[in-house]
Amino acid sequence: MTVAAPRIEDTLDRIRNAVGPKGIIDEPEAMAPYLVEERGTYRGAARMVVRPATTEEVAAVVRICAASRVPVFPQGGNTGLCGGAVPDPRGQGIVLSLGRMNRVRAIDPVNYTITAEAGVILAELQRVAAEADRLFPLSLGAEGTCQIGGNLSTNAGGIAVLRYGNMRDLTLGLEVVLPDGAVWDGLKGLRKDNTGYDLKQLFIGGEGTLGIITAATLKLFPRPRETETAFLGLARIEDAMTLFARARAATGDQLTAFELIPRIGLEIAMAHVAGVQDPLARPHQWYVLLEMSSSQAESGLRTALEAFLAAALERGLVEDGTIAASAAQARDLWRIREGVVEAQKHIGAGIKHDVSVPVSSVADFIRTAAEAVIQHCPGARPIPFGHVGDGNIHFNIAQPLGAAPAAFLAQQGAVNHIVHDIATRLEGSISAEHGIGLLKRDELPRYKPKVALDLMRRIKAALDPDGIMNPGKVLEP
Repeated sequence: MTVAAPRIEDTLDRIRNAVGPKGIIDEPEAMAPYLVEERGTYRGAARMVVRPATTEEVAAVVRICAASRVPVFPQGGNTGLCGGAVPDPRGQGIVLSLGRMNRVRAIDPVNYTITAEAGVILAELQRVAAEADRLFPLSLGAEGTCQIGGNLSTNAGGIAVLRYGNMRDLTLGLEVVLPDGAVWDGLKGLRKDNTGYDLKQLFIGGEGTLGIITAATLKLFPRPRETETAFLGLARIEDAMTLFARARAATGDQLTAFELIPRIGLEIAMAHVAGVQDPLARPHQWYVLLEMSSSQAESGLRTALEAFLAAALERGLVEDGTIAASAAQARDLWRIREGVVEAQKHIGAGIKHDVSVPVSSVADFIRTAAEAVIQHCPGARPIPFGHVGDGNIHFNIAQPLGAAPAAFLAQQGAVNHIVHDIATRLEGSISAEHGIGLLKRDELPRYKPKVALDLMRRIKAALDPDGIMNPGKVLEP
């Protein structure tokens, strides 16, 4: 005897009853922003957008969807770059947006923890931590709109990974709604809990394919009392990585950020982003934006930085440099780094990569990948930049000057393989901090070992046997 699945209209009515009128968006115009990726690369469709306000409402909605096998596409701030939060084009499922779940539930300054719901904006979490004289160190360009649940689901990194780690390192506990609607409450603030499998790690970086993160207990740190920022000009990419190793040793591991910027990056930022200027007297091939911080006032950080830079100049690792004399000057230097990203929108089509390699292989990767891409596509303009202190390179390639954007983008598959093959050969990864989503889903089998992919599929099948949770993302359906 078989039982017929509920009609879709009945299922949608039950969802409406579960969350109330404030929790439903079903007008096409109002739904539109939830159905497209930020860059417009991916567009989808959905029967409705559901915005629950509590974990209980999330669980109720998922139970209803599980009973009818209605796909659920979890979504945070929708600032991702891999299409992981966009529904598929068939329009058979719902988008489940966590934006109304935006409470900071607790902060424990003594335990250095904060517990927040998935819809809390990252900048708001930073603000609440600062009010308690604590630091939540995750910092991203999208921190004014991205949400904690999305940061967790993509294992976000950002500029401070070097010192504090990515979201895996910052997370102590999770609350998760599973694909059958059950709730796992793992919201513990413990540094030590050796009682079996570390279940939270299944969901951090899982991109919503195994369950929906509804809250998290996260680590806090002492708030910096002293911060020093320097912008340095270098002749060779190899010098940048030697400089990095020396900076960690010379500052007692107080290095917070170490960002690489090529000359072309600075040039396009000055040309297209208001307020960006070259802080040095003459051009250099490479630049490093370096930040050090200390939780102690009058720690001698400035003296240590000056001594380090003097030694680097003497050894020829640095050609020139400047140290910010004020918070405003430090912001101006960071504006250069932000401008490199913003300016790329104005120079034509681009093929973008988010890869990582061992820090010792960064220079080798950049040199080899740039040569290979230019050989394949003469005139292409590699723009390698980013958090190289943790081995993460945003290896973006701008179209040749005067080229047709469509013709350049038609080479994306071949260029991806060139770049990803080189990263993999150097024991690297094809995705450092942006995730897999749709963008790299079909690339994953080329680079992930068969045993690892088999384990991932078995975990997916065990937790989500009907495949309703963010179907089509990370793994092929």
